[in-house]
Amino acid sequence: MTTTAAAPARPGAAQPAPFAPAAHEPPAAPAGSCAVPAVVGAGARVELATGGHAEYANLDHAASAPCLAAVSDAVAAALPTYASVHRGAGLHSQVTTRAYEAARASVARFVGARGSDAVVFVRGTTDALNLLARALPEGCAVVVFAAEHHASLLPWQHRGSRAGSVARLPLPPTPQAAAAAARAALRAAPEGPRLLCVTAASNVTGEVWPVAELAEVAHEEGARLCVDAAQLVPHQAFSLSRSGADYVAFSAHKLYAPFGAGVLAGRTDWLRAAAPYLAGGGATAAVTDTDVRWNDLPARHEAGSPNVLGAVALAAACDTLAAAGQDRLHAREQELLRRLRTGLAAVPGVTELRLWAADHPRVGISSFVVDSLPADVVAAALSAEYGIGVRDGLFCAHPLTRHLLPEGHGSAVRASIGLGTTAEHVDRLVRAVGELARRGPRLRYRPDESIGHLVPEVPGPR
Repeated sequence: MTTTAAAPARPGAAQPAPFAPAAHEPPAAPAGSCAVPAVVGAGARVELATGGHAEYANLDHAASAPCLAAVSDAVAAALPTYASVHRGAGLHSQVTTRAYEAARASVARFVGARGSDAVVFVRGTTDALNLLARALPEGCAVVVFAAEHHASLLPWQHRGSRAGSVARLPLPPTPQAAAAAARAALRAAPEGPRLLCVTAASNVTGEVWPVAELAEVAHEEGARLCVDAAQLVPHQAFSLSRSGADYVAFSAHKLYAPFGAGVLAGRTDWLRAAAPYLAGGGATAAVTDTDVRWNDLPARHEAGSPNVLGAVALAAACDTLAAAGQDRLHAREQELLRRLRTGLAAVPGVTELRLWAADHPRVGISSFVVDSLPADVVAAALSAEYGIGVRDGLFCAHPLTRHLLPEGHGSAVRASIGLGTTAEHVDRLVRAVGELARRGPRLRYRPDESIGHLVPEVPGPR
């Protein structure tokens, strides 16, 4: 079977918009306020292995953020009329199609998409960047830093026979060095299309990368910039148009919408010229015994029945954060982050991981190690003895984390702040880390293969 692209429209014919215009703007938050959107499960209490209960302190937002109450409400409201999209004649299909395309418009507003940009719904950041990797022109050279999450570090090497070169740059000692290294690598790349991919905020250190400067460098060298914004957009505003980035990818489950959706947004030409990411219904304009004509964007890369509820959830999160005022929410988070980092810095034997200067801007993430205590033991004790949820490991960014770890440590502990975080949560973590650093855990811990983590060996003190 041969495949061809859908026939181009007649010259002068109206072109479909990459995303539908917004039906209405989300309500603005009152000036001077900082109402924090409610999250599902806030205030939940957990049993401690040492006896008693505590309010659960979720300091693992960088892995997956809890669901916003507004997101839960939006999904519940969409369920009674849930149906297939785009091809159904029934009322519920019409309602669901409008909701799906309205969600695309909400996401476009949230990321400052240009009018010509496409917004493609996918499963998450990893899916988005694999889609872009397969849409790159033949021979496209890619430049990445070793600081990337695996989602933006690995897809470029799995493009098949059409792949161009991939240059992985060493960790830059300063943001300015990052820009200089990117320029040199793009200049050294083979002639032809080139792409620079960079994280917007590190999932290991929280450090914010100089996206606007890197976009300027890329464009001056005739290249494009793709931004992995999975760890940035839950914490502060991002705009494609203002940053100059060509593409942005992020996941809903880190943006308080854990319903299996994600986004790739950006320039259309490479996406439009590429074969569909998945072949199947929805991506096709017409199929015969010998030929396929593929749809235009965004349907071209959204084959199969789309995750409508995931898109509705993501849109609700985008609208809710925008209405609450991302700048105000970011300022609140920064106060909590300062409290966390100052507290940890005062604990003897605790070392925070960082690539750049201690005062470099970062989102609400801090990774650290405790002398003489493995990270998995620290994380298990924080959970079982203090009711605190953190993450330990290499955080799917192995090259970066291994480089930053002090000698003698094989992994780190990561605490990440979100909308449900309170000052009490932060203070409890600092106090708990201080106690663990001084005397170690009160309980013994053993591996539990069913959850892949340590659990208390027996209840009661050691």
